[in-house]
Amino acid sequence: MTHGESLCARWAVTAGDGADWAVTPEEQAVLDAERSKIEKSLGALDPKGVYVVIDTARNRLYLKKAKEVLLEAKCSTGSGKVLVAGDESWKFETPRGEFKILSRTRNPVWRKPDWAFLEEGEAVPSADSSDRYEKGVLGEYAFGIGRGYFIHGTLYTRLLGENVTHGCIRLGPEDLSNLAKRVRIGTKVYIF
Repeated sequence: MTHGESLCARWAVTAGDGADWAVTPEEQAVLDAERSKIEKSLGALDPKGVYVVIDTARNRLYLKKAKEVLLEAKCSTGSGKVLVAGDESWKFETPRGEFKILSRTRNPVWRKPDWAFLEEGEAVPSADSSDRYEKGVLGEYAFGIGRGYFIHGTLYTRLLGENVTHGCIRLGPEDLSNLAKRVRIGTKVYIF
């Protein structure tokens, strides 16, 4: 029986009868050494350099370097609503997982997808129509993270902190500017 097994066996014997369970100094040293090994192994998994964490439940964006928080910002994420039009449907949720910044655009122009017109009860224009393009609605920067999702600004700052987007992550102008100063192409983005 290993030392760890003897601790488990001891726990099994004493835990059920309500007796106090005391750890000897030697046992505590073994436990401390194991905890140190585990913490070191977990620490090796921490992202390196600057990275972004987005908490969709709390609508918060964190810019971090190791464990240090460089920026905490209120954001808005996907509403979870579903739009059905004919045979097509769209679910407006922010994707979860590990991403990275793939593009960085200053003063982006939004090319409205079909769902944006359908949601407003309008006819969908042709693919090359000038009606598809809107300036100024995405803020000063848009950071592409893949699959058509972006971290960008918003005209609707009063809605920051709420789940109201079509899947993108919206920030206020000051927070977006601060993010732009610190992230680059390739910066990791973790969304949960």
